[in-house]
Amino acid sequence: MYAIVEIAGKQLKVVEDQKLFVNRLTDKEGSKVTFDKVYLLDDGKKVSIGTPAITGASVQAKVVSHLKDDKVIVFKKKRRKGYRVKNGHRQALTELIIEKIYASGTKTKASLSKLEEVPPTKTQTKPAAKKQISKKTEHLDYSKLTVAQLKEEAKKKGIEVTSTMKKADLIVAITK
Repeated sequence: MYAIVEIAGKQLKVVEDQKLFVNRLTDKEGSKVTFDKVYLLDDGKKVSIGTPAITGASVQAKVVSHLKDDKVIVFKKKRRKGYRVKNGHRQALTELIIEKIYASGTKTKASLSKLEEVPPTKTQTKPAAKKQISKKTEHLDYSKLTVAQLKEEAKKKGIEVTSTMKKADLIVAITK
């Protein structure tokens, strides 16, 4: 059985009796910690997925120790400039042992798919019908049209268009 759980802001795949290192937790060494944000459970037969988390499911872990990771050395250098900087960093970690994964109150994929198949309620309103406007009453704003669109409008009205006509000339010719 495994679970995907959120521990210290990160989602991790955990198994019972697993030893893992996470970012520093405030709990004391030897204390038991419970994580309630379980996003997925798999017991080998069925997979349970949370929406977003599985209600009632939890993971219990024991804090083994607080420690500092190996030192990471950051060295910066620019050649021929005499620039050299050396910095170090140690990440504060907590060692955990996963003791138990509790799966009470889980929802399976089948039950989630049944929830999605529920037909919509009858209280939905129909979309309003669009008003039809006759072309005679429609007034186009020719200043917002492109030159190519204005040339098409001019051809529809039977106006001869030359390639040297500018937008303003086309608007004047169409509106006459």
